[in-house]
Amino acid sequence: MLLRRGSTVSLRRLLVLLTALGLLPLALLGVWGLHLVGEYQQREQQRHLLDLARALSSAVDAELDGAVAALTSMARTPQMAAGDLRAFYEIARTQAAAQPEWLTVILADADGSILFRTGKPFDSPGGVVADPASLRRAIETRQPIAGGVMHGPGGRYAFPVRIPVSDRAGRDYILSAVIQPGRILRVIEHQKAPPSSVIAVIGGGVIVARSKGQEQAVGKPPHAALLRLMREAGQEAMGQTRSLEGEPVATAFSRSRHGWAVAIGVPSAALGPASMQGMALYAAGLAASLLACTLLASLLSNRIVRSFRSLQRGTAALGAGGPVAVAPSRITEIDQMGAALSTAAGLRDAHEAERSQLLASLERALEDSRAAGQVKDEFLAMLGHELRNPLSPIVASLDMMDLRNESSSQRERAILRRQANHLKRLVDDLLDVSRITSGKLRIELRPINLAEVVRHAVASFPGMPIDAQAPPDVWVRGDESRLTQVLNNLLSNAARFGKGTTEVRLAVDGAAHGARLTVRDHGVGMDQAMLERVFEPFFQAPQPLARHTGGLGLGLAIVRRIVELHGGTITARSEGAGKGSCFEVVLPLGAAAAPAPDAAAAMQARALQVLLVDDNLDAAAATAAVLEHLGHAVRIAGTALDAVEQARRQAPDTAILDIGLPDMDGYALAALLRKEQPGVRLVALTGYGQRGDVAQALGAGFDLHLTKPATLEELQRALTPAS
Repeated sequence: MLLRRGSTVSLRRLLVLLTALGLLPLALLGVWGLHLVGEYQQREQQRHLLDLARALSSAVDAELDGAVAALTSMARTPQMAAGDLRAFYEIARTQAAAQPEWLTVILADADGSILFRTGKPFDSPGGVVADPASLRRAIETRQPIAGGVMHGPGGRYAFPVRIPVSDRAGRDYILSAVIQPGRILRVIEHQKAPPSSVIAVIGGGVIVARSKGQEQAVGKPPHAALLRLMREAGQEAMGQTRSLEGEPVATAFSRSRHGWAVAIGVPSAALGPASMQGMALYAAGLAASLLACTLLASLLSNRIVRSFRSLQRGTAALGAGGPVAVAPSRITEIDQMGAALSTAAGLRDAHEAERSQLLASLERALEDSRAAGQVKDEFLAMLGHELRNPLSPIVASLDMMDLRNESSSQRERAILRRQANHLKRLVDDLLDVSRITSGKLRIELRPINLAEVVRHAVASFPGMPIDAQAPPDVWVRGDESRLTQVLNNLLSNAARFGKGTTEVRLAVDGAAHGARLTVRDHGVGMDQAMLERVFEPFFQAPQPLARHTGGLGLGLAIVRRIVELHGGTITARSEGAGKGSCFEVVLPLGAAAAPAPDAAAAMQARALQVLLVDDNLDAAAATAAVLEHLGHAVRIAGTALDAVEQARRQAPDTAILDIGLPDMDGYALAALLRKEQPGVRLVALTGYGQRGDVAQALGAGFDLHLTKPATLEELQRALTPAS
């Protein structure tokens, strides 16, 4: 508002005008904010539905995978391999009876003729196939198949899960489990879904399980609108359909790996944007706020006017040489003008009080930080344990396949080995970066032939083209496992971002009196900005959404810290994008080690009695297979009590113990075995791999501590008696 020169406006009117002008942009921003919030909530609800559909699809896949796994285990029996169908019939009938919702197990030949059903005597006629389409697909594809729901002769709905089977004579069969839909219904019931939602699992174009009205819906096709959405959208989508009851619903669906689909729908009104009622309430609140601000402006203007008059009287008294008496005011500036000294003292006291509060806050923050660090360390230790446990049977199974040296699976074994090693490195990087940030990363220095480390590391990348050149001996003082980790991380980095042949060079630099190791690739390269940050934790080069190169951005940060702990340096060079990268490590030279005893003479010369204790049955079975292939006699125990009983029946030469057992931890079991069998060699094989875990294991009487997954060389070392 523009005023003419000399014109005035009352303080009350000015405050009201300022209030109105201040509320106007807030009102416009609030309306726009309501609109954005409504759209955001709608998108988030749709995303949540789609995420829930994916999760349910994964859960259904897991249930079907469980049935496939049970059938696969059944098919691996010696009776099936020998083609003894009558004996296999007895095994299948026993297994079917043990599954509460399996109606029967069916074996068919390659022509689709039923050889037996476990629900009937062995010599009974096979009868008609309830779902011939899925049987035909299983015969043609020789892959596990989940069929659709059919109404069986007994009046019950069921669906088949089929897998291909062959015996040693080369005869092909199809083994099927006929399962009631209630098994899938329980998967739905265990999920946390909105109360108003309707969840349906669809297989073969009909409903297998439905969260509402299961008895009426099973075996029937879903609404035509949902079928159309599934047909047009492909793998997964979100759209508007109708339920079987005809109610309009917002539906998200996702297809499973077995060809089924999971759809979840909620009433369309529940996903609508912000309502007009909300807009009206906002407008009413804005009007009430404007009225309240007008009244408050009037009250404040009256008080301000009275304070100004008091200041006028005080100013007149100051000019007359009299005492200045300014009435106390609730307005800070006016009150400060009347009592400057008191205000200064008050400010000083306030600053001191604020400083004390800040120090107390900092102390509390430090305590919270220490507590959070402890929680983080405990979480990372548990994370490493839980991730290493499933890796153990995978690596042991790969070792077993490598020992068998089956040429038909050589390519698949190489892929699995690379991915398992990659996952192990990710777990190790997570734990190492925690040790680095907390200052707990330690190394054990001893004479190391760096040339041998280079040769062994290069050999661990058999599928990667590497040109390595190194003299026979380059001795440094270092930690062999950590230096191996340095070279593995640099080679993994070159494998992800390089192309062509990676060059590895090791030489003695006389001028620097050090060992100079360079790893050069001819890949994507780096610009100057990336070179300045390449060794920072969690920093990664820009990648597409597919993240073909993978990784956590921790490897180079860990490499730098390890090199620094060895008293060395690491640098990165690149001529620019697309021109490759070069990493150079310089380590101080050290004295050569004393000659080591002949490793071959230290190897076990006789077959050992091995007691393997692990409650992870897959890990125990895979590790036992590797040890038996090496010529040792292996007994497996899943609990500490079973291990003690087996040790009492026959004393083992070596006992390999997991730490996290269900009835007694591995430390207590080691003490008990050591007391009853003083000469037994005790080896800890566990997912807990931090330095404190190793010290605790050795303190509990173990001769050796191995972290899952153990390599074949580590297992051989575990069975080698201490010299």
